[in-house]
Amino acid sequence: MLFSGEMGAGKTTLIKRFCAHLGIKDEVNSPTFSLVNEYESAIGPVYHFDLYRIRSEEELYDIGYEDYFFSGYLCLVEWPEMASGIIPAEHVLVNIRVENDQRLITVSNLK
Repeated sequence: MLFSGEMGAGKTTLIKRFCAHLGIKDEVNSPTFSLVNEYESAIGPVYHFDLYRIRSEEELYDIGYEDYFFSGYLCLVEWPEMASGIIPAEHVLVNIRVENDQRLITVSNLK
């Protein structure tokens, strides 16, 4: 699942709530500096990426992003536009916009 929206739109907050719904007991924080956090859930591992600070897609190759993205487990990716060239074609896009102090959330299943 990809989470797109401007800074402060609520991407991490939505992911925290989503993880709570999955029963994840770990503290869910944005992995801004580590690039990826792993959480345990009843459905298996959940991988949480924050790509805001990457300088190039090469950084994702360096951490073996394929092992995560193509593992069959849930990947939650903030700032996917920073690595649009390597995002799998099939994904769910959650776009968050802030208008008049309200968050507007659009969910698209792209295949």
